[in-house]
Amino acid sequence: MLCLALATPAVTAQGDTFGAVRSAIRNGSSRAISQYFGGTVELGFDGDKQSYSATQAEFVLKDFFAKNSPATFELVHQGASNEGIQYAIGKYAGKSGSYRVFIKMKPTQGSQQIDTIDFTHE
Repeated sequence: MLCLALATPAVTAQGDTFGAVRSAIRNGSSRAISQYFGGTVELGFDGDKQSYSATQAEFVLKDFFAKNSPATFELVHQGASNEGIQYAIGKYAGKSGSYRVFIKMKPTQGSQQIDTIDFTHE
C-alpha cells in the first residue's frame, strides 16, 4: 500500500507535464513549450530531424505554428520506459493538415524535460 502512495506523485507529475505541453501545443505557444526543453531538443518534421538549442527550437516551433496554426491537439497515448523516459503520442490538426506527434521526455535534475518532438504528416 505504501508503494502505491509513493508512486502516485510521479504519475501525477507525468500527467501534469504532458497536460501543460498538450495545452501549449493546442494553443500554438512555442514559448510555453520551451519551458520544458532540455539543453538541446531534437525536432522532426516529416522525417527531417535536427538537434537545436532550446532557444533555436523555440523559434523553429514558432515558425511551424505560424505556418500550421493548430485547430486541435489531443494526446492519444502516454507511457514510460523502465529507465524513466516518458513519451506521448498525439494527433495535431492544423491549417496544412493532420500530423502524428511523438514527444519524448527525459528525467533531468529532478524534472522531466522534452528531448524530442516529432511531427509526421498523415
